[in-house]
Amino acid sequence: QVQLVESGGGLVQAGGSLRLSCAASGRTFSNYAVGWFRQAPGNEREFVAAISWSGSTTNIANSVEGRFTISRDDAKNTVTLQMNTLKPEDTAVYYCAATLGTVNSFRRTSSINYWGQGTQVTVSS
Repeated sequence: QVQLVESGGGLVQAGGSLRLSCAASGRTFSNYAVGWFRQAPGNEREFVAAISWSGSTTNIANSVEGRFTISRDDAKNTVTLQMNTLKPEDTAVYYCAATLGTVNSFRRTSSINYWGQGTQVTVSS
């Protein structure tokens, strides 16, 4: 089993930056594609970004491309989502997710094997 714990959420003004981290315990990240979803109140869970088990492939949602980047450090069992130029519409609970599939698996929430509990990101105007 893999347990995922997110950190780094908080309140930031529009235009600011936050760095979210997803830490794995129980098992190593090395064999998993890892990514992020977000969910605002009343909305469906939305894909944000994912990175392959090797780190060689990434998948970034159009809504955040150019502003968000994803990276991983398997030695630390962490995946980082760097969020720059934040907008109020980025406000959501951000969930770390992992799958033994590929980055394309993140197009469907049903393909996710493990979920974190989420961390709140609030971007004020």
